[in-house]
Amino acid sequence: MLAVHTPSRQAPAGQRQRYSRGGIPAQQRVLRAQGRKTLRRLLEAGLAEFGARGLHAVSVDDVVRRAQTSHGTFYLYFSNKEDLFQALLRDALHEMKIITDEFPVVTRNEAGRMALRGWVHRFCDIYLTHASVLRIFSQAEIVGEAAWRDGLQTLFRLAEAITTGMTASRQDVPDGPGRHDELTALACLMMLERVNYLISAGVRLPREEMADRLTAILYAAFPAAPMAGGRGRTGTE
Repeated sequence: MLAVHTPSRQAPAGQRQRYSRGGIPAQQRVLRAQGRKTLRRLLEAGLAEFGARGLHAVSVDDVVRRAQTSHGTFYLYFSNKEDLFQALLRDALHEMKIITDEFPVVTRNEAGRMALRGWVHRFCDIYLTHASVLRIFSQAEIVGEAAWRDGLQTLFRLAEAITTGMTASRQDVPDGPGRHDELTALACLMMLERVNYLISAGVRLPREEMADRLTAILYAAFPAAPMAGGRGRTGTE
């Protein structure tokens, strides 16, 4: 039976973090080391508050209290809480674009399977890091049309990367088993997203085992093209 708990909001150990440009006020000047540190503290506070209570219920008061800073400092980096959320969303989509570019060419052997496994684990780590923002993003009326469109473009780029990576090492015959690869990739991506959504929302699932299961399903979803004589390639060639 699935259990529900309050998940940890901390990023996995070793999770990379990039320098965020912050909100509109922060983008209008060059930040020094202390400014970047303050910006990161505000972003982390916003991430925690949005994750705990959602976008509408959070106020600037909540963010500055958690960040242990002042309202004046907050407005040096963000115009309002929506500006803060948009900065967090840009960071999340940026990470998703990076993981898209990192999707491997999955050869039909153990090396290919392990490359896919590593990618799935990285995807799960990145999703968990930005989970509170990505959950809010699923509500199109909250994030705005432009951000929603950017998110959909990222989604379809990732589906295209999965299609390319999973089929690059095979040669499909016309109208053969590869004709639905893009739909298969999109279905697999939706599965990846929903499982990670549930974990981030508090459903107690074994993360490592789920990542391994997701890898196995994704690997099996793109069978190798049949060889001459009707024999299929195996996963150990």
